[in-house]
Amino acid sequence: MTHHIQNGWLRLLILALVLLLAAAACSSGDTADREVFDEMGVPLNGGGLAAETTTTMAASSEAPSAGEEDLAADANQLGRGGVEPVVFQTSGFGRDIIFTADLTVAVPDVATAGEQATRLIQGLGGFLFGQHTTGDPTPMSVLTFKVSPEDFQEALDRLGSIGDLRTQNVFADDVTERIVDVQSRINTAEASVERLRSLLVAAVDIKTIVELENELLQRETQLETMRGSLRTLEDQVALATIVLTITEAESRPAVSLGVTTYGGHDDGISCPGSSGLTVDQGDEVTVCFEIINVGDTLLRDFELRDPVLDIEVDDLILLFGDLDTPIEPGESIVLATETVAERNLRTQTTVTATPVNEEGEILSNRMAANTVTMFIQAVNPGGIASFSEGLKASWDVLVNFVRMLVLFAGAIIPFFWVPIVLWLAWRFMRRRMDAPEPATREATDSPAAVEAEPAQS
Repeated sequence: MTHHIQNGWLRLLILALVLLLAAAACSSGDTADREVFDEMGVPLNGGGLAAETTTTMAASSEAPSAGEEDLAADANQLGRGGVEPVVFQTSGFGRDIIFTADLTVAVPDVATAGEQATRLIQGLGGFLFGQHTTGDPTPMSVLTFKVSPEDFQEALDRLGSIGDLRTQNVFADDVTERIVDVQSRINTAEASVERLRSLLVAAVDIKTIVELENELLQRETQLETMRGSLRTLEDQVALATIVLTITEAESRPAVSLGVTTYGGHDDGISCPGSSGLTVDQGDEVTVCFEIINVGDTLLRDFELRDPVLDIEVDDLILLFGDLDTPIEPGESIVLATETVAERNLRTQTTVTATPVNEEGEILSNRMAANTVTMFIQAVNPGGIASFSEGLKASWDVLVNFVRMLVLFAGAIIPFFWVPIVLWLAWRFMRRRMDAPEPATREATDSPAAVEAEPAQS
């Protein structure tokens, strides 16, 4: 009995050890298969990047780290319309990544800022790869720089500090798999080329030699194409690309105009309306106008005209904003007018504004304008027509009849000579037909015929 009890405890102990070993093995396997990622989404245990990394100017809701606070403290103050530069990690990946970025800055002097940007990049060991510059009336310069990936973030910080940073987009493209794939295809193509060369050396038949040479040429061409693709990828990985657009501050005045409408009169309280409207003839309608400063300068002295509605800015109801003071970029003014839809209306509304600087001085050679069209359809509500409507319809019929007569006369005038020519031709033919034949006339006028006439008589 004691022997059986000892055997039972021994079996239980062995079973417990087996279960513990199996649990430990499963836990080890899960840990090996699971990848650990940092806050940038990069694998910390040697795994590859999950997807292409793209950084844009979207605002982050997380609190900045100590390093980000130091960068923010060192950055220059942003001007009106500026954005906060991003901090982008460019090292520690262990992958082949192409870094590119484009940013726009506004400066007082485009030429001076371009020279400053070039010096800043050269100080990092980078160089100017391309440049496109335009002068008045809207000075702008587009510079393309190449820098090492390690200096990518520092280059962005330096370029963003030369003026008011308006936009910044940063992109990272993981091309590790593409490079490995191209390199593998190159190795395969090189082996294929070597085999064809060996066969070509051993070939003695002319036809075989020609076929091998053609095939070898195609394989060598493909091989060089793949080598070029690989060199391009490696060059893009070795040097990051930054495209800097420099614009002149307060050089892009622009105004946006929105025209909407709705039925009825309520002093513009229901503005904005819809982009088009269909109403009965004689119905009341309200037209709304929203003027928005979409440029980078202050705007003042607004003028709004519409020859169809026969209105100017002084005739409108001011709903929002102030026409007497300049409005900042992004601000708007809302106006309205009330009218009656007696007929179909296709509005032609034009708004103009004068750009000024911070001191209120007018910027020369600058103007902001916009024109918008909207259609209001007025339909006949039906029912018995009135006397005035019948008179108007009869008048329209008479006018159309006169227009048709004028059109017909204009169409036949170029051919007025045709009947005359036909009549002359007809007269000529009649005369020819009525005239006696020459033989009969000679026989009648001869002496024998004259002598025979008395004898016969």
